[in-house]
Amino acid sequence: MEPSSLSGLPAGVGEALEAEGVEELYPPQEAAVEAGVVDGESLVAAVPTASGKTLIAELAMLSSIERGGKALYIVPLRALASEKKAEFERWEEFGVTVGVSTGNYDSDGEWLASRDIIVATSEKVDSLIRNGAPWIDDLTCVVSDEVHLVDDSHRGPTLEVTLAKLRRVNPGLQTVALSATVGNADVIADWLDAELVESDWRPIELRTGVHFGNAIEFDDGSRREVPVERGADQTAELVADALDTEEDGQGGSSLVFVNSRRNAESSARKLTDVTGPRLTGDERDRLRELAEEIRGVSDTDTSEDLADAVEEGSAFHHAGLASEHRSLVEDAFRDRLIKCVSATPTLAAGVNTPARRVIVRDWRRYDGEFGGMQPLDVLEVHQMCGRAGRPGLDPYGEAVLLASDADTREELFDRYVWAEAEPVRSKLAAEPALRTHVLATVASGFAATREGLLSFLDNTLYATQTDDEGRLAAVTDTVLDYLDVNGFVERDRDGGSESLAATGIGHTVSRLYLDPMSAAEILDGLRTVADGADDEGAAGDFVPADGAGPAPDAGAEADADDSGFTTYTRADEEGGDPAAEAGEPDDAAAPAVTPLGLYHLVSRTPDTYELYLKSGDREEYTEVCYERETEFLGDVPSEYEDVRFEDWLAALKTARLLEDWANEVDEDRIAERYGVGPGDIRGKVDTAEWLLRAAETLARDVEGVDGDTVVRVREARKRLEYGVREELLDLAGVRNVGRKRARRLYEAGIESRADLREADKAVVLGALRGRERTAERILENAGREDPSLDGVDPDRSASAAATAGADADGDGDGQASLGDFG
Repeated sequence: MEPSSLSGLPAGVGEALEAEGVEELYPPQEAAVEAGVVDGESLVAAVPTASGKTLIAELAMLSSIERGGKALYIVPLRALASEKKAEFERWEEFGVTVGVSTGNYDSDGEWLASRDIIVATSEKVDSLIRNGAPWIDDLTCVVSDEVHLVDDSHRGPTLEVTLAKLRRVNPGLQTVALSATVGNADVIADWLDAELVESDWRPIELRTGVHFGNAIEFDDGSRREVPVERGADQTAELVADALDTEEDGQGGSSLVFVNSRRNAESSARKLTDVTGPRLTGDERDRLRELAEEIRGVSDTDTSEDLADAVEEGSAFHHAGLASEHRSLVEDAFRDRLIKCVSATPTLAAGVNTPARRVIVRDWRRYDGEFGGMQPLDVLEVHQMCGRAGRPGLDPYGEAVLLASDADTREELFDRYVWAEAEPVRSKLAAEPALRTHVLATVASGFAATREGLLSFLDNTLYATQTDDEGRLAAVTDTVLDYLDVNGFVERDRDGGSESLAATGIGHTVSRLYLDPMSAAEILDGLRTVADGADDEGAAGDFVPADGAGPAPDAGAEADADDSGFTTYTRADEEGGDPAAEAGEPDDAAAPAVTPLGLYHLVSRTPDTYELYLKSGDREEYTEVCYERETEFLGDVPSEYEDVRFEDWLAALKTARLLEDWANEVDEDRIAERYGVGPGDIRGKVDTAEWLLRAAETLARDVEGVDGDTVVRVREARKRLEYGVREELLDLAGVRNVGRKRARRLYEAGIESRADLREADKAVVLGALRGRERTAERILENAGREDPSLDGVDPDRSASAAATAGADADGDGDGQASLGDFG
């Protein structure tokens, strides 16, 4: 079937596809057309990776737009959202507009109403529905990419409920679900009232096998000799073999899947011995440039290690990397510049990174609930294997699992090579998943009674699958009790019916996209401030640490972002008394509202993944806990309440990481101190910033919390956003400044945005190390009337002052680090 023969698409789209090289539709695509995908029929496409699922989605969306509708494309990952947006933008020449939305969970995304195709994560779509995005009612087509992820215990329930809500709002909605090959695609199709297209067809042959001894034995009965000498590394020999086997004049790249971040980094280092000697001179030059770009993303050891490996044509990829790191590695791998990537399974989930050979080195990983190593699911391994074979680049793909003995070889064939993927199962009936979705369903107006709520939940995959009809109702009642007790919903039992309504604060919590348990924790913490304020000398009456006078009054709230309010310093950093340094009120029972206390409050919510306590951490953080007890917003558990106390300390460790970031401790020192990567640091900071933004909103609804407390929450949030101490907030808010440049400018005597507009240009240029283009952009963003630096020489004394002031704390690059002396 030729694309130009299709009807119902915008004029010229079929011909454009043929110009791209799509001369005929793949068999699964043709089956989707025959099932009515361009006629508005709902469809589940369960087909292998690289078999044309995205084009099926495009045909559905473009035909829907041609009929005057609007399409939504739901992705599981933010990185995939950007990738898909760029892919869909090629249709703009046919009058199709594309928008992407992934953040700001408390907005309604009104601007998206003008777009024909909207790309968003399931969490973002859920939040848009909660916030009443008006264009949701206009949707005629929704595509759910990687729909089998409804099986994921963390994110699956959100996708499941979101699809149920979209179908309730738009009864005639065309639903197109794209999935890997799973064991029960027919059940997903029944749930979505959709036709099923199921296929094992791939455009490129995929051979899957097991390497043992000196050869790979494949599922088709063929065999490939890959000798491994005694003492040699199995993985390295397989990577070398792929690179040395040329097809179309080029060797093949490899993806190596391992079970931990540490193993990914170690594997990438070892494989430089394989990739490095096989690079051309041009490739080495390009890789050196890429390595410098990687070093510029972060100052951590992880960034340096990645850059060192990349210079030799190898790389690692895991969730601890900054998003910029991951994007650079993915792009260079797709361009065949990086020859081998060692990755954790996160790389198998959606992002387009095919290779000629996939090597599944580790097929077990540590399971904390099990307390040991557990085999990976069949579906997860099949997703990894599906990355083998690049359409248009490779004539075939090979997926290889590694065995060290004959028994393991047989086990791997039985467990993975010959096995069918597991069936997808809903995870909605777990109480943590239902808490947020029950509140949102009531607050968004999808259910006004208990019976209506249960009726809505009958539209979920869980209801389609369950044999225990009473379990969902029982868990729902437990959740309703929790929401009622915490003041998020009101229940009115009248005869045999029970009406439900979200309270004012319940509506707020739903719009903020908080887990209600997180909201309850934050509200309880804020109430300790309000309760203390009722007593003489309590939380509102602070004594600033620098003795500069009383705390600012609530009237300054509107200007809080640029204010100079006192932040209470860490006692253990300057040798002072902890309580006094924290700004302890006269009444010792009332908590002081300090950044650490706020960071700890949000760190102990279920929306935050706390850092683990490692060997020796309990003793260290127990000591910190008692030193800074007056700052906690809530009662410290007894040491004898072992689990609660451990959780409290884990939250404290997380809060200390956030405090270090806000105190300008260098990223590499934070990474080393807490055993994390740059991606972890930024993830923790982003989560805490979002929760503090929510806390700032919730604080206005807590009786007794004054404007000063709201200001302190906002200031703590802004310090996290910019990663600076209080005195740099104004400077760091200027676009292109950031935490390091702000410190250098400050040490050179430029302390505010206003100073940037008036300061001697030579001083600005000197503080910014003579980087003229950077300085001009900063001056322009600060509102300088004439930002040009033509003919201006950097002031050497300003440069020396900036460097000396910044280096006084020992970080060597403009980062004051009080925390480094604790």
